[in-house]
Amino acid sequence: MGERFKGFKRWIFVGSVLFLAVFLSAAFYWRYDILRTTLDPKVPFQTYEPPPAPDYAKPAAWVLRSQAATAGPADVFFVHPTTYDGGRDWNAPYDQPKAARYLNRVMLPNYAAPFARVGRIFAPHYRQASLYTFLTLRDDARDARRFAYDDVRQAFRYYLQHDNNGRPIVLVGVEQGGILAARLLNDEIAPNAAVRGRLAGAYLIETVVPADEYGPGTAIPACASRAEAGCVVAWASLVDGDFQQAQEFTGRSLVWNSGGDLVNLEGRAPLCVNPLVGAQTEVREPARSNLGAANATGLEWGSRPALLKRQVWAQCENGLLHTGRPKSTSLRDSGSWTDRRKVDGFNLFWADVEADALARVATLRARTDPVRIPGAPSDQP
Repeated sequence: MGERFKGFKRWIFVGSVLFLAVFLSAAFYWRYDILRTTLDPKVPFQTYEPPPAPDYAKPAAWVLRSQAATAGPADVFFVHPTTYDGGRDWNAPYDQPKAARYLNRVMLPNYAAPFARVGRIFAPHYRQASLYTFLTLRDDARDARRFAYDDVRQAFRYYLQHDNNGRPIVLVGVEQGGILAARLLNDEIAPNAAVRGRLAGAYLIETVVPADEYGPGTAIPACASRAEAGCVVAWASLVDGDFQQAQEFTGRSLVWNSGGDLVNLEGRAPLCVNPLVGAQTEVREPARSNLGAANATGLEWGSRPALLKRQVWAQCENGLLHTGRPKSTSLRDSGSWTDRRKVDGFNLFWADVEADALARVATLRARTDPVRIPGAPSDQP
């Protein structure tokens, strides 16, 4: 009897282990479906009541709004990436605590700090679209992302009117911020000769935009060299060989059309400007060109991270930036499922972007009146 009971317990144990293994395997296989279901606001955007709008006349509406007289010669208008997961809101309250902590701890040190030596940084809070809106192609998600743009446009207009005073401008957007900055570039900068004349460069980091919109004859073309000003540096990166990521970029990325709607790429090639050289080229740049990657997560604002040189090679291929696997383990994905769906908590091109922006500002200043950049300040829109 005792042996039978022991055998029965053994079978229960084996069955429990098998059930747990099947459950965990299913959870892993359908993890993104589970994630999407968890983060879905479950209310149509048309009936959704968004959070109150930020008032850009108040300091609380800005993540950073530098007025330091000792800052560099330019202004950097920085549109931050996604930091809000979702769950209740299509668009996050601009002061949502968890999203704000993630922004300050992870995103600013890695993506805004490379521009700290370039000049004063102006980074608005905005009612960002949730991470969920990047996990679905529903019209509600597109509406939420269009809604976020209105805040960014309002912040940029406020900045031009009250803070710019004719200084050179560097426009920076990362991931969601890059998508919004791309429209800002098209709507607010390209058509305005005075503002366009102040543009040292636009950086659309980890952002898919159509290459055909930034050809040589356009108002603001893709950058052909690091010595050029008034041009666009854009890329979306993946570790070489990650075919799933490549397919996601080309198949699920949404871009703006002329009517201000978000539509699929539909076979158009993305723009890829290699950040190692600041030029639109398909030449593979070796790791020795990498001026310095950094994992700056957790650093206080103003602290300069330890730069890791020669971490990755990079090559534009079919409109996407292929890179080698970083040598340092600190430059590899980590964190929760949601964290892995956001922009990396490190920057492979930290020092490269810094050098690039400094060079473009210097080029702009060298070719313009050293006392007055065109359009300052009476010509402002």
